Amino acid sequence: MRRILLAAILLGMPSSAFADEGMWTFHDFPAAKVKDRYKFNPDQAWLDKARMSSARTNNCSASFVSEQGLVMTNHHCAHECLAGLSSADHDYVKNGFWAAKLDDEKKCPDLHVERLEAITDITERVGKATAGKTGAAYTTALRDVSATIEKECATAPEFHCQVVDLFHGGQFVLHKYKRYTDVRVVFAPEIASAFFGGDPDNFEFPRFDLDVSFLRVYENGKPAATPDHFSWSPAGPKDGELTFVSGNPGTTLRELTMAQLEFQRDVSMALRLASYAEWRGQLTQFMRESDENHRVAEDWLFGVENSLKAYKGWSTALSDEKQVEKKADDEAALRAKIKADAKVSADVGNAYDIIEKAYADFRPFYHRYWWLEATRHRGDLFDHALHLVRGANERGVANGKRLDEYRDAALPEIEDELKSPAPAYASREKLALAFWLGKLREELGADDPTVKALLGKDTPETVAARWVDGTKLGDPAERLRLWKGGKQAIAASKDPLIVAARALDPAARKVRKMWDDNVQGVVRAQTEKIAKAKFAINGRSSYPDATFTLRLSYGAVKGYTSSAHGTKVTPFTTFAGAFARATGAFPFELPASWLAAQKAIDGKITLDFVTTNDIIGGNSGSPVFNKDLQIVGLIFDGNIESLAGDFWYDESVNRAVAVSSEGLIHALSKIYKADRLVDELRPKH
Repeated sequence: MRRILLAAILLGMPSSAFADEGMWTFHDFPAAKVKDRYKFNPDQAWLDKARMSSARTNNCSASFVSEQGLVMTNHHCAHECLAGLSSADHDYVKNGFWAAKLDDEKKCPDLHVERLEAITDITERVGKATAGKTGAAYTTALRDVSATIEKECATAPEFHCQVVDLFHGGQFVLHKYKRYTDVRVVFAPEIASAFFGGDPDNFEFPRFDLDVSFLRVYENGKPAATPDHFSWSPAGPKDGELTFVSGNPGTTLRELTMAQLEFQRDVSMALRLASYAEWRGQLTQFMRESDENHRVAEDWLFGVENSLKAYKGWSTALSDEKQVEKKADDEAALRAKIKADAKVSADVGNAYDIIEKAYADFRPFYHRYWWLEATRHRGDLFDHALHLVRGANERGVANGKRLDEYRDAALPEIEDELKSPAPAYASREKLALAFWLGKLREELGADDPTVKALLGKDTPETVAARWVDGTKLGDPAERLRLWKGGKQAIAASKDPLIVAARALDPAARKVRKMWDDNVQGVVRAQTEKIAKAKFAINGRSSYPDATFTLRLSYGAVKGYTSSAHGTKVTPFTTFAGAFARATGAFPFELPASWLAAQKAIDGKITLDFVTTNDIIGGNSGSPVFNKDLQIVGLIFDGNIESLAGDFWYDESVNRAVAVSSEGLIHALSKIYKADRLVDELRPKH
C-alpha cells in the first residue's frame, strides 16, 4: 500500500522544530530536533545500527529481525512471490504459507533484498561533469559520470551501486548496497487477514490487518549471517511513545515548482486516473468470469486499486485551492529572496521560466509518451520482450551512453526478472495486451504508423491472442537465450512479441528522448540552481524529496481527529475489534484459522496502531522501532489524510498505519502455531 504524509514547509523553506515532518537521509539526520522534542539524541553508532538493520526489496521496504537472515516486510510486498509459487492446487496467497522447518522455506521466483552498506557524497564530481550543460548535453553528461561512478563502486558481484539525485540536483550521493538474490519465504498469513477490509478500508483507520510476511536471505545455500538486526520489543507500542521508521519512500513532489505541480494536476494525474480506472474495470470483469481468473489476476488488481486510490487522493489535494495558494505564496516568497541577493539571483537566472516552458512545450506529447513508453498496463510478457530488444541495443553502446535502466549496475535486476520461473498466465496477458493496444489506437489514432505496424487490420483482441499463443517468452530459458544472444539473436527472432517490441521501440525511443532531453535534462539543470539557492538562503534545514532510497523519520504513537470523517480516532485497534468488524463476507471475512483460534486469542491485545511518522508509498514493509532499536510495529498503510502527502505534511491528521509487534507475536503464537518463528524473533537467553 502507499502512504504520503503532509508538510508545513514547502519548496525547501525551513521546517518547524516542533513537527514530526521529514523523510531524512541517514547522512544528514536532524538528531538535535529529535533531542529538542523527545529528549533522545540518536548518535552515529545508533544511526549506523538502524541503517544496517534496514533493507529494501524490489518494490518495498523491509528489515532484518534476526541474526540468521530473517527479513520482515508486508504480505502485499511478498504477494508476487506467493503468487509465483502458487498453482491451482496450492494457492499460497489465499491460504497462506508457513515453513515449519528450515528446509520447507521456498525460494521466491524473482525477489531480492538489499542492505545499504555505505553512503558517499559525490556532488562535487557530478557537478564538474555537468557544469554549464543543459538539455541533451546535461542528460548525456549525467549518465556518463553516473555510470563511471557506479562501475568503480561495484567491486564484487554481490554489490549493487546507485547514484542518487537529492534535492533535484542540489546533492548527489553514491549508495553501495549488498544484494541478496536467494530469498525464501518463511511465513505469510492468508490474504483475508493480511488485507482484511479490502479496498474499502485501504488508506483508512481504524484497521484490523495482519499485513506481514517473513522472508529469509541465503548465501551459498545457507541462511545469511546478519549480526546487525532489530530486536523485538517485549511491550509493543505505547501511546505517546517516540517511534522511528526506516524505509524507502518512493516519490514525493514537495520541492517542485508551481509549473511542475500544475503539469502534474492538469496533465499527468488526469491521464493516470482515467487509464487506471478503465484498467481496473477490465480486470474486475475478467476476475468475475472464473475462480482461476480471480486467482491469476488478484495481485494485479491489488496494485491497480491501490494506485488508483492514491491518485484520487493526489488529485483531490491538488484541487485544494487553499493549499495550492499557499504553495504559490511560498514560491513567490522564495523567488523574492533570490531576487534580493545579487549573487544568488545571478546563479539562478531565469530557471523558473525555463522549467515552465519545458513542461508547456511537452504537454502535446504527454499522451503519446504515456501510451508508447511509460504505461505499465501491457503485461509481463511484453515487458520481457521490450527488455530483450532494448537490452540488446543498449549493451552494444558505452555504459555511460545507455538509457538509465540499462547501465551495468541495473543489468542484474533485469536478468533476475528474465530468468524468473514465475508463471505468465496466458489469459491475463491477452487481457493486458488487448487493453493496451486498444488504448494505443484510441489515443494515437488508427492511422498512426506505429499503431498500424502493431495492429495491421486486426482487432486488439485478435492481435493479443496471436502474440501470446505464438510466443515462447513464457519460458525463462528462451528469454535467457535471447538475452545472451544479444543483437544477433534479437534480429533473427521471429517470436511475435519480439517482432512487436522491435516495431514499437523506434517510436517509443523517440518520445522518450524528447522527455529525457527536453524536459528532464532541462529541468534537472535548472532545479539544481534552485536547490543551491535554497541552501544559500535557508541553510541545510530541510530534507530532500523521496527517491525510493533509505530514509529515517521520527514521530510518536498518537491519535487524531479525522478531517475526512469528523470523528476522534484513538491510536490503537485490537483483536476483539477485528472480530466485531467481521461480517463473514468479502472483504470483511476473517479466515478459518482465526475463527478456530478465537477462544485462545486475547481480544484486548493491540493489532494495529497509528503514528505521526512521515511516510509514503515505498515505506510499505518499513519497521517501526523505538529508541532502543526494538521493533514495535510494521508499517503497511497511511490514513486517508495522508494521501495529500506527496505535496505537504500536516501533523494534526496525517498518520502512518502499522501492525503492532505485540499483535504479530500473539497471532503467530495463538493462530498459526509458528513457534519456530516466534523463538527466532524473541530468542531465549
